[in-house]
Amino acid sequence: MLSELHIENFAIIQNLELQFKEGLVIVTGETGAGKSILLDAIMALVGGRVDATMVRAGADRAVLEAVFTIPTETQKEIHEILEREALDDGETTIQLGREIRGEGRTIARVNGRSVNVSLLKEMGNYLVDIHGQAEHLSLLDVHSHLSLLDRFAGVENELADYRINYQTLLRIRKELTSLRGLEEESTRKSELLKFQAEEIEAAAFKENEEEELEIERTRLANAENLAASSQQALVLLDEGGPEAQSVTDLLGEVTQLLNSLARTDSSRQALAGQAEEAQAQITEVARELRSYLEEIEFNPRRLEQVENRLELFHQLKRKYGGTIAAVIEYGREAREQLETITHAEERIAELEADEVIAAKALATAGEKLSEKRRKSAEALAHGVETELDDLSMKGARFSVELTYIPNENGIVLSSGEKIAFDQNGFNQVEFLIAPNPGEGLKPLVKIASGGETSRLMLALKNVLARVDYVPTLIFDEIDQGIGGRVGSVVGEKLWNLSREHQVMCVTHLPQLASFGDQHFNVHKQINDNRTTTAVEALDDNGRIVELAQMTGSITESNLNAAREMLVQARQRQKELLTI
Repeated sequence: MLSELHIENFAIIQNLELQFKEGLVIVTGETGAGKSILLDAIMALVGGRVDATMVRAGADRAVLEAVFTIPTETQKEIHEILEREALDDGETTIQLGREIRGEGRTIARVNGRSVNVSLLKEMGNYLVDIHGQAEHLSLLDVHSHLSLLDRFAGVENELADYRINYQTLLRIRKELTSLRGLEEESTRKSELLKFQAEEIEAAAFKENEEEELEIERTRLANAENLAASSQQALVLLDEGGPEAQSVTDLLGEVTQLLNSLARTDSSRQALAGQAEEAQAQITEVARELRSYLEEIEFNPRRLEQVENRLELFHQLKRKYGGTIAAVIEYGREAREQLETITHAEERIAELEADEVIAAKALATAGEKLSEKRRKSAEALAHGVETELDDLSMKGARFSVELTYIPNENGIVLSSGEKIAFDQNGFNQVEFLIAPNPGEGLKPLVKIASGGETSRLMLALKNVLARVDYVPTLIFDEIDQGIGGRVGSVVGEKLWNLSREHQVMCVTHLPQLASFGDQHFNVHKQINDNRTTTAVEALDDNGRIVELAQMTGSITESNLNAAREMLVQARQRQKELLTI
């Protein structure tokens, strides 16, 4: 439910902090006082349109914030959305925010972090429904009718069974489509796949072969220079020349001299040891260099073989992937596809038999689901008509229309009819209404009267209260076009609805307002020659004065009438609690 609302520099509201309770929240005030601004603010917080004109004159931005308690029934869905966006803090409340800049730019926030406005809309669908004269009405969204009917009908088990069969049929048909496509071009594609697989397999790749061949090619291509450098180094290290001794001989002499020095001065024993180590290392270098020289060969034929092999690698990588690993994987997949094509005809026959069985199972599950929906649709329609009769819409008719869409490629019913289907079943569901006797049933979206729309929403909400999980319902001037007697009935129904939801209602009817559990008065005030909207939470005495004012004027008779209205409303509330 909506527990806190903060509004700053929005329209003519300068700064406002409101705390809301559970139950029926009533908002009253004179026309133009700013009641609609409260609803505009809530609408903005759940993703509604905003623009720079909503920023209070003289301010650079407007700030809106609201805290909602997450309902138990939809905690799983809401937390899944928050986790998806990395916004879940594990709390049972959620904070929505909207900042409107003077230049028109807006910033949306969830739990204090910036998000897209679309996320506010997504969250808002789980948190609040606003039913007003010009606002979006969730129940007028045809796509929501099926889910509402299903909740009312309690078809969870039937729908789950249907969806298992639905997924089975989809999986079979997906594989069939793939195999039939392969079959159509099997000859051409099988030849290509065979060529590709055999070409890659013929290469007989070995682990690390490419790197080793690169090294060998470098050595073969530079054999002459490598041999000359190695030979010259060996001469200097081990043989020397007529004018100079070898490095080995010279280092040997150095070692002897240092050993002699160490025998006289023992403090230089380590220095002699280092010379001996150096002599041993030079001897090892000469040995390894001699071995390397023996490995160097002038072999143009082997060089050609290595270059041809590397060119093959290059060609295959260019055709099948940027690395040898990618080429090998390509060959494996080509071989798998070839095997699939080879056995496609046999597998298609198996799948076609499975498809017949799966389609029959789906048809059976779908018809069972449709039948339960149809029976529940009648009960829902009857309940709504009863509610409308109480709400001064006598003779109004309501219907839940279930239809099929014919489709030659659809599922075959027991009647032989072929119809379209999806994961929700076979049915297209739409709520229809005839507000006045003698009129034909029409879709809800075709209803023109705002008062009738609001009362219809109230009727539907009352019937669907136990299966509709949106926690906060807001009704804007639901009393349009009705009098005081019916106002008491509307108040009673709103209060009854508030046992399952938090209900906020903007009203001009004192009879309706008397049923409120919490009452706010909206009024204008002037400070420093600036008009602002103020909102005051009323106590019992304040409510009596406000109800009297709503009746006409503050007179003793009207005050007494206001007290009587509150007494009667509370008495009726007690009676409703015992039903």
